[in-house]
Amino acid sequence: MAVRDGGISRRQMLKAGGAVAVVAAGYGPANAVGALAASPVAARSVTSSREVLALDQGWRFFEGDIPFPEILSQDDSYDNAKAGKAWGAAAPSFDDSDWADVRLPHDFVSFQPIEADANRAQGYRRRGIAWYRTALRFDPADQGRHIELQIDGIATHATLWFNGTVVDRNWSGYNGITIDLTPFATFGDDLNTLAIRVDAHAMEGWWYEGGGLYRPVRIVKRDPVHIVTDGVYAHPVPRGDGWVLPVEVTTYNAGKTTAAMTVACTLEDAEGRVVASGQTPVSVPPLDQGVARLDLGVASPRLWCVETPTLYRVQTRLMAGDRCIDAVTTTCGFRTTRFDKDRGFFLNGRPLKIKGVCVHQDHAGVGTAIPDALWDYRIRRLKELGCNAIRCTHNAPSAVVLDLCDRHGLLVMDENRQFNPSPDTLAQLEWMVRRDRNHPSVILWSVFNEEPMQGSAAGYEMVRRMAHAVKALDATRPVTAAMNGGLFTPVNVSQAVDVVGFNYQQDKYDAFHAAHPDVPLISSEDTSAFSTRGAYETDKESRTIAGYDDPVKDWNTHRAAWKAIATRDFIAGGFVWTGFDYHGEPSPWGWPSNSSFYGIMDLCGFAKAAFHIHQAQWVTEPPRAGPGAALELGGAGGPARQGHGLRQHGGGGAVPERPLPRAPAGRPL
Repeated sequence: MAVRDGGISRRQMLKAGGAVAVVAAGYGPANAVGALAASPVAARSVTSSREVLALDQGWRFFEGDIPFPEILSQDDSYDNAKAGKAWGAAAPSFDDSDWADVRLPHDFVSFQPIEADANRAQGYRRRGIAWYRTALRFDPADQGRHIELQIDGIATHATLWFNGTVVDRNWSGYNGITIDLTPFATFGDDLNTLAIRVDAHAMEGWWYEGGGLYRPVRIVKRDPVHIVTDGVYAHPVPRGDGWVLPVEVTTYNAGKTTAAMTVACTLEDAEGRVVASGQTPVSVPPLDQGVARLDLGVASPRLWCVETPTLYRVQTRLMAGDRCIDAVTTTCGFRTTRFDKDRGFFLNGRPLKIKGVCVHQDHAGVGTAIPDALWDYRIRRLKELGCNAIRCTHNAPSAVVLDLCDRHGLLVMDENRQFNPSPDTLAQLEWMVRRDRNHPSVILWSVFNEEPMQGSAAGYEMVRRMAHAVKALDATRPVTAAMNGGLFTPVNVSQAVDVVGFNYQQDKYDAFHAAHPDVPLISSEDTSAFSTRGAYETDKESRTIAGYDDPVKDWNTHRAAWKAIATRDFIAGGFVWTGFDYHGEPSPWGWPSNSSFYGIMDLCGFAKAAFHIHQAQWVTEPPRAGPGAALELGGAGGPARQGHGLRQHGGGGAVPERPLPRAPAGRPL
């Protein structure tokens, strides 16, 4: 029988009533089931009862499906219809002791063999179905608290059971989900079982997407009255001769009576000095939300820009009298952005050509389960390239990507995956905007990429609704769309966005600008030039392509694509396809190649010849770490991500991991 942490099997634990406790911010011994590691984010928070606990260990994994038993009898049919009575691998009593032990984040597709008859677009790796299970114990002292499960990404379709009850279903691999476990949880010696069935047969893209619990998972414990996840909106805007930071705080009350609370906010600079503060009352009905709004005035803040990405902290506290019952720290940056119809993009009133790349979310050796330190490496490589912007293609990125872009000074086109205003997919778009709208790096919301309906009246109506949903949550940034056709039809999606994006239509820049002189324009995707690192001769047999930037098509060169942008002031900038090679879409070769050849860098982030071409075009001085680089990622109540602070390891002791590498202020990265 398989043995888990502490020398006791899953079956033995269930029979014994669960004599092994979970580590949860100091509760119980350290030989934990479903290991919950104390979060460094919680440790940095202002004083409150909130705990953010990483749930990355203690998972059981089964590759393949486990069919549910056929239900035939009257009694079984009756039980099957009831809460808490899930069957098969979803049942709390299911014996998973023979399943593999895995640690999150986990991309099970990355472990699949490369097979010639598998899907080419997915890198010849088979997708499929998999199960994840873990057991959690909550201390009796947790009774009465609000307990939330947060999952940053599951690829792709997922059903989640907690203690035998379906608590959620999710239909995208790119949006995060939050689940209130409070009404389902048990406390003390009873184990809580979380079972997740993932169906990665479903594909959302034409590139390698991975599969499974590939982004962080955590448990958040809060007071019954608390600030909801992504519930603080604090994005500075200029007003008169100064600035104002409008703060909107959404609270929730899991209690039984209306709560009269006070929301108190302070704004701190990078050195921790308080530069503004304010407070306002909020009333929160039971099982309902309350929204508080206040403005913090700032006379002359230091501005965030790509050279000096200065960040401020917003400390938000929910107060019951003199007692802080919940607190969240978010970051913000003071900057202005503007897209001009004739002169392109302006940052803080100064023209800035956007020198961007498109980025997919996989890396050599780890698939889509990318550790924070690797993301940090990738962002630093882009800065070294001379890049000042990334486009998240074609989906919302991991939250750590935006944290790093804030800190290192990269602009972001944040992109939605599904072109669809139906309730489920519109909720995915709204989730992305709520999560990301505090980031100063985000300058554009992109609602789709290359859709066949883009030149139709139906497409226009779809985008009109999607853009409206975005503006209802954030009216400070323009909406764009990446169009590869339909620009000149009588009714098309360009009429429903603020900035029109061109994909591979360099020959239409001038004609569209002449026809629509009042519309700002950007090259949302260009180049798509093929090359192999270190190769200077094209050889089909060895699947290598020379790196001389010779045209495969008339427009497919790094030099020509950038020249078309650089010589037109009305084009705000562009995004090269792509910054890095990525698995899947192995163009122009097929088997046995299983990755693309488009990257300025290869799968590992090593430079191709195109890297040096763009350095010559883009770099004016070596990149330097700005004041914002001194701020840690995340904040109180934010994600507890791997690669930071204290983590639990095998034997149960919490040991410090090395922090992300950081360049000293004033020195090249």
